[in-house]
Amino acid sequence: MPQAAASILQRMLIYALDALAAGLQEETSAYRVVRGWFDMFSGHVYCGIISTDSVKRFFSHSLTQILTHSPVLKVSDAVQMQREWSFVKTHTLLTTLYHRLFVMLGPEESVGCLQEVLETQEVHWQRVLSCVSSLVICFPEAQQLVKDWVARLMACAFESYHLDSIVTAFLIVRQAALEGPSVFLSYADWFKASFGSTRGYHHCSKKALVFLFKFLTDLVPWEAPQYLKVHILHPPLVPSKYRTLLTDYISLAKTRLADLKVSVENMGLYEDLTSAGDIAEPQSQAAQDVEKAILVFEHTGKIPVPVMEASIFRRSYYMSHFLPALLTPRVLPAVPDSREGFIESLRRVDKIPPSLYSAYHQACATAKDPQLENVAPGMRAEPGCAEEPLGPLMAALGELRAAMTDPMQYDVISAQMAMISERLSAALGHNKDDGTFERVKIQLNILAPKLERQDQTVVDLLLTAFCQNLMAASSFAPPQRQGPWAALFVRTLCGHRLLPAVLARLIQLLHHQGPNLSASHVLGLAALVIHLGEFKSTLPEVDSGPPAPTSGLPIPEFLYSLLTCRTRESLLFCLKFCTAAISYFLCKFSPQPHDALHSCLSPGLIKKFQFVVLRLFAQARVPHLPEDTASLSWRPLFLPSTDWYRAALSLWRRNNFQELLKEEFRLTYRDWLQLELEVQPGADVLSDAERQDFHQWAIHEHYLPQPSSLGGCSGDLEVACTILVSELMDFYQSSRSYDHSENSDLVLCSRTGNGDILSRLQEMAVDLELEQGPTTPHGCSSTQGHFLFRIFHKRLQALADSRDVTSSLRRQQELLMCRRLLLRLPPTVLIGNLQAGQPATPTCEEFFQLVNSELRNCCCHGGALTHDITVHFFRGLLSACLRSPDPSLTANLILTQCQTKCPMILTSALLWWSSLEPVLCSQWRRCFQSALPRELRRLQEAQQFASNFLSSDSASPAPHLPWVSAAALHFAVKEAEKEIIRRQLKRLECETEELLVSLLFFSLMGLLSSHLTPDDTADSLKAVDICAEVLSCLERKKVSWLVLFQLTETDAKLGHLLRLAPDQHTRLLPFAFYSLLSYFSEDTIIREVDFLHVAADMYFKLVQLFVDGKTRSTSPQVGRSLQLHGQSCLQGNPVELIREARLFLLQLIPQCPKQSFSNMAKLLASHGHYDPEVSATLLSRQQADPDLYQEPHLF
Repeated sequence: MPQAAASILQRMLIYALDALAAGLQEETSAYRVVRGWFDMFSGHVYCGIISTDSVKRFFSHSLTQILTHSPVLKVSDAVQMQREWSFVKTHTLLTTLYHRLFVMLGPEESVGCLQEVLETQEVHWQRVLSCVSSLVICFPEAQQLVKDWVARLMACAFESYHLDSIVTAFLIVRQAALEGPSVFLSYADWFKASFGSTRGYHHCSKKALVFLFKFLTDLVPWEAPQYLKVHILHPPLVPSKYRTLLTDYISLAKTRLADLKVSVENMGLYEDLTSAGDIAEPQSQAAQDVEKAILVFEHTGKIPVPVMEASIFRRSYYMSHFLPALLTPRVLPAVPDSREGFIESLRRVDKIPPSLYSAYHQACATAKDPQLENVAPGMRAEPGCAEEPLGPLMAALGELRAAMTDPMQYDVISAQMAMISERLSAALGHNKDDGTFERVKIQLNILAPKLERQDQTVVDLLLTAFCQNLMAASSFAPPQRQGPWAALFVRTLCGHRLLPAVLARLIQLLHHQGPNLSASHVLGLAALVIHLGEFKSTLPEVDSGPPAPTSGLPIPEFLYSLLTCRTRESLLFCLKFCTAAISYFLCKFSPQPHDALHSCLSPGLIKKFQFVVLRLFAQARVPHLPEDTASLSWRPLFLPSTDWYRAALSLWRRNNFQELLKEEFRLTYRDWLQLELEVQPGADVLSDAERQDFHQWAIHEHYLPQPSSLGGCSGDLEVACTILVSELMDFYQSSRSYDHSENSDLVLCSRTGNGDILSRLQEMAVDLELEQGPTTPHGCSSTQGHFLFRIFHKRLQALADSRDVTSSLRRQQELLMCRRLLLRLPPTVLIGNLQAGQPATPTCEEFFQLVNSELRNCCCHGGALTHDITVHFFRGLLSACLRSPDPSLTANLILTQCQTKCPMILTSALLWWSSLEPVLCSQWRRCFQSALPRELRRLQEAQQFASNFLSSDSASPAPHLPWVSAAALHFAVKEAEKEIIRRQLKRLECETEELLVSLLFFSLMGLLSSHLTPDDTADSLKAVDICAEVLSCLERKKVSWLVLFQLTETDAKLGHLLRLAPDQHTRLLPFAFYSLLSYFSEDTIIREVDFLHVAADMYFKLVQLFVDGKTRSTSPQVGRSLQLHGQSCLQGNPVELIREARLFLLQLIPQCPKQSFSNMAKLLASHGHYDPEVSATLLSRQQADPDLYQEPHLF
């Protein structure tokens, strides 16, 4: 009986296979018989009747019979015909049978059965290869199983030189690759990975090389053109001594392509080498290559590598097809677009012949029809032609939606997805999808995502279908019982070159149009993003460029970053999307292992959901008992009358969601600040009072007492302030805020954000001062310094080593942010707490250090700080005096420290004294009912001295500290009229030498400031005249002023002057020296032995400035011609200034006395290389005969 039954079953199977081979038509009796017989292979038919092992043995035997019945096809037939045996082109009855067999056997046993049959029996190659296609379509894990099987076959082939193994491996790889990149890697990628490096199978010996090329050569008569192209364009890596093996094969392959009338030279740059479609015409392929190359150029700013390679190695195609397609005449846009930029880049590297480029521009000048733009010859699209390929794709998507009534029927769903994949390739064009997906970053533009019209049409069709399918499937079953259709759909999207277009469209939908999406769209897109997380490890990262973060993000994290909470509308959309995505995930995948949880679900999504819920719902801020997970339902979310608030609160209270918050998904204080800073108060969902209450709860009730291990501050208010300041500065330095509102409450460094957070910082800073008390004993934590200055120092130190312009500008922006924060916080931050002791000593060291090292170079006006920071310091001084038992002593101590440690504060006070003095005097009298302290009176006296000097003819002696009086006089002179200046400065001879030299220094700084900010020509002329008058007075008094150009900070007498000017100004002193050359007297040059040394030093440094790029193209426009021995005057050009300075120096050298050269060796050793001729002249004169020296006659 068993033998008879087996014989009957075998005859029925043979009948069915023969009927299929004969071309079985639907609605025939034979079709119904075969379908009925195949239905008997459903595993559930035998449940409870026959043991599972018996059913598996029967199914395995049946699979063997299918694969071995009537082995009439040879390997050569398989090589030629296998592209017709893909899953979509195989009869549906046979693919259904395969699927039913695979379901019972499982993927591992199915592959094992295939392997055993191929190793031991003659096979029917069509059914074997169609079985491989069905296997990789039906089981996602089959891809790796097939890869491993092929690897074993290849290892066996090259170990024992077994021809059958390599034949089997090549056929299996090609067959699996036919199903598209979403299912299996392309043949081109596999061939490159197997033979394109020294790790290839063929690199073990010469015999292995011969074996490979003998096999490839034998295949040539039957090979399809696309495989020959792969072998030619991605040839095996061969040692140079065996190169003839490769060249012989390539010659043979090219001959075969020529016989097939296929040209390798005319093959496209981005052509699909493994496509089973027809070979594209060169003109058609060239147009697609141009569009692809322009897209790559637009994203990277560089000429694509394939274009550069083609211009060298495939010049025939490049010159005959690619360039004509690129240089199609058109009406050029007013603003050059990406195409024009690409053309210019090619021209600059001589990749476009000048004659061709000229002809292109002449043709563009006469072009009239804007429709010619971006259209290659013969590629003008007729109306509706772009829609033709979408008909079959729409039909396939409609059939998939019909199958959603039972989304668990895997065989129907997977077969339909294979059909959609093929129709999608046809809609995109085979040459647009090259079958490979290299893991390089996808370049996208968040602010203005660009999409081709055809791509957008296809993407919208796919996204709409996904959303509709989800809604249809959800009406029949919850997500956990919907089968793998959604994962298959998303994998199909990820496997095609359409992925960048899908992401660009998602940017438009989620970032720009989110609040306008319907509930079904929100649910569908949320589920789509969750499934993208499933394939995160296989997908490329996204780089959206500025203003988004420059580092690449995984695709799910990138998409979640598009959800913003700035306005009421965007925050409510974020609530909807997060609720939908998390609910779908918990229904679809829960419970999940820890690793799987992180791959599918992004912490960023969970944290945004927490932020929105805590912000919107006061009831979520109080502890509650988690609700039972079993009641979580997906159904209310997809109904039209979705109550998103209720759904979000219900999700928040679920036990399984609360469990997530025990992991790193918890919203920390730092995370909360980052999101809260983006909120725009004017468009917030909360009122001002509600927002303030929320901030108070979040900071003081929630995060401040929370342990640091859970993301809080462990009760430390200073830690809370430190984190807030760091995040505030990070926010305004980063590009998280893509939008810039003119009416925002807070605009710092061109960024907008929630200004209320700054108010919270001010409140916390005051609370922190109250905690520490008016004085701090020695040894307390405050000896480490104020937290604000520690943050500034750390951040500025991190930017200190960068030398490029971008980093320099970033550092300046950071400094401006530091200054703005200082001005927004209590002024006592600048002064610090009074140290305990007698007398109480203020601690200003940190602010002094910030001024001397940073603010002096960024936030000053050529020797003085800005008005706001100056006034803020003196407010802090008054506050310190109020807390001191001896206010006058405290003020005197602080200002005395300024004289030696931070003199710029005193010069700043003098500059703004007219507005500062009334406030200081009034507040001092009101608070202390006494006269001003001694040091403030001295500032008054210095200002009065300067005022009297310019307003009267009587000279009064300068008060205490000559450099302070000089600074006051300098600021007064800058505001006086030119005639008064010339008349009154002649009386300077009565003043002390230190005051005159200091005044010259301040005047030089004023001259350089007028050069660096040439707002008014009159200011430059005035600055030159002031310097000239002061210089003239010094020379009349025979006071040496050369020391100003050799100053160092260790100089006990004048070294403090260097701390009164920005470093940029002191670096430009050589420019000031030679700008005043025509005002130097001959007597000074004769009298001053050091003049030559200073002149040479200034010249070498001037050249160094020019070499380092530190000079500017505009020079001060002096009123008097700067002439040397009748030479032409200086005309505002650094090069001209250097030329004139060089000429002066060369004329000066021969006429200087020998003692002028006594200390020249060290200077020449360090700077002489900047001008070898001048160095040689100095050296020769130093070694010359003393009798050759003569008196100088320079003027």
